[in-house]
This record gives sequence, structure tokens and C-alpha cells, in this order.
Amino acid sequence: MKKRNFIMTITTVYTALILYFMFFGFNRLEGRGDYIEAGYEFLFVPTSVPLTFPDWSFSWLYDFGNIAAFIPFGILVPLLMQINYKKFIGGFLLVIFGLETLQTLLYLGTFDIDDVISNTLGATIGYVAYKVGFTSNLTVKKLIASSLSAIILIICVMLVSEILEKRVSSIQPLQTIDEVTGAKPQTNQMPAFIIGDEKIQPQSNLYMNEGNASQTYIYTIEGKEELILYLNLGIPDDEEFQGEVTIVADEDKKFEMAEDYLKEFLTMPMPLEVPLFFEYEKMTITITGNVKLWDVGFTELKHWWE
Repeated sequence: MKKRNFIMTITTVYTALILYFMFFGFNRLEGRGDYIEAGYEFLFVPTSVPLTFPDWSFSWLYDFGNIAAFIPFGILVPLLMQINYKKFIGGFLLVIFGLETLQTLLYLGTFDIDDVISNTLGATIGYVAYKVGFTSNLTVKKLIASSLSAIILIICVMLVSEILEKRVSSIQPLQTIDEVTGAKPQTNQMPAFIIGDEKIQPQSNLYMNEGNASQTYIYTIEGKEELILYLNLGIPDDEEFQGEVTIVADEDKKFEMAEDYLKEFLTMPMPLEVPLFFEYEKMTITITGNVKLWDVGFTELKHWWE
């Protein structure tokens, strides 16, 4: 009875600590206005993996905490009551779904299925550790075995997360992205030109300013969260050395190159990479003067199963 009361006390205190962090920690009360303004948010589709290999950033520590903080429940609850895994994890899921929902309804957070998955993994790891080492005759060896089993399972979560997080890509010509307005690049019968005494023959597309103050090309990139552009640029030797190219994603300027820098860039490996990464709705390429862009392509990083 004394042992049970001791375990009950530890469980109660630890539960209160977890509830504090879920509803009051991380400045939730101060940020409640932002949640009210955003409205109720229920994220039922996973957007990230539970835990990658350590990079010791705040994001990684947060992900690790989401798993590690719930490992004790997988040990403490079975110690208090004889319960099999199905009943334990079923009850745990009911409680965690309820807490995530309450957190959202009180404007103290967002219902996030990623958190539910991480918390459940933590509880499962704790239950396995309980099964390995916490028997009626508890010994130091069993405690060590229990701890090692938890560490091995966490490493397994990292390995699976790294496999799921793996991204692949292939370069495609930029014109395969739907255009909205603006000019269209040349894709057929593209003229050759000389830059830095080297003959350039575009293969897939050619972007240039055709006698106007500027030429604008606009593309829809909505839904492309991890986009990288590849572009070649320069000013032909037989044309006046002046001009500029600017690439803007929505209102965020991502790239700008004027004639003063083009001489230096001619000695650098091509094509240049322009990472966009974050999700935008449209991308605008503006060219002035005699700058030419050719064989402009893009890579959209996707998970291997996509």
C-alpha cells in the first residue's frame, strides 16, 4: 500500500506538471490573443515526422520533449493498475485527444495530430520499458535493461523518421509551371549568343527583355513549399553591358542581380540556385536592359513517397 501511494503521488505530481505545460507553459496565456484571432484550428493531417537525428535546435528539443515527456505515463499507469497495452493505449488516446481539443477550445493552443502521434509514441516506449524491467522483483539489471530498451526505441523512431523525411527532386524546365500573366519565354528556335567569349545555345527556354523598359514573367507556385530555381544569366558580349534581373515570391524579394555583379558571376559555376522554400502563391521574374536568362528550371523537393 505504501508503494502504491508513493507511485500515485509521483503520477499525480507529474500529471499536474504536464498539464501546466500543455495549458500554461510556453507563454500560452500571453499568446492567447493570437489564437483567438486565428480561430479554432484542428490539424488532422500529419505535417512532420516525430523525431529526426539530433541537431540540438529548439525545434528538435521540442520534438524530443513531445516524446520523452510522456514516457513516464507508460511506466506509472501500468504500475498502478494491471492493464494490457490495448486498453492502456486506447485510454491514453482518449485522454490526449480530449486534452488537445480542450487546449484548442480554450484558445491555448492548436489541436495538432503531430503532437498526438509523438505523445503516443512516448507512452508506448514507456510501456515497453515497463514490460522489460518493472517486475515484482525489481533489480538494477532490469532497470538498466528497461532504460536501454527506451533508448533503442527512441533511436528506432529517429531512424524511421529520417527514412520518411527523405526528399527527392528532379529538375524541370520552368515553363512547366502554369503562367498567370506577363510574357512567355522563348522555347523554340532560340538564338545563340556569346558571353565571355563562350557560345551559349539555350536548350529549354530563354528569358529576355525585348526592347521594353522591363519584361515581366509571372508564375503560379501555390502549393510548392520547397522550391529551388536553377538559372543561367548574363549579358551578351555584343550588347551594351547594362540591365538587371529580379525574382520576387509574392512580396518577398528572393534574388536580384545587376550588371555591376554580372562580370564577377561569369566566373562562377552555373546554374545559380535560388531557394524559395516557403510556400508562396506566385513568383515574378522581371528583366531590364540586356540581361538574358536561359535554361531556367526548378526543383520541387518532395518526400520519396510523393
